[in-house]
Amino acid sequence: MASAAPIVVHPPSRTGGRRVVARGHILGLAHSDADVIEFLRRAGLDDAEQLLDDPAWVTWRGGRAHHYEAA
Repeated sequence: MASAAPIVVHPPSRTGGRRVVARGHILGLAHSDADVIEFLRRAGLDDAEQLLDDPAWVTWRGGRAHHYEAA
């Protein structure tokens, strides 16, 4: 079984935004792809833009990927 992606973007919350977690550490609440990219850059991933659609790096849970509106 392949290992899980190190970055998880959780389902949209009832108030909007998605929690972003890297290896069990909460990076923040994203309201756009730009937020996710900034969180990942702050975590040391300079090529964050290319990682968003790479399932080896990012798992999008619940809802559609790149969708941040309230659930």
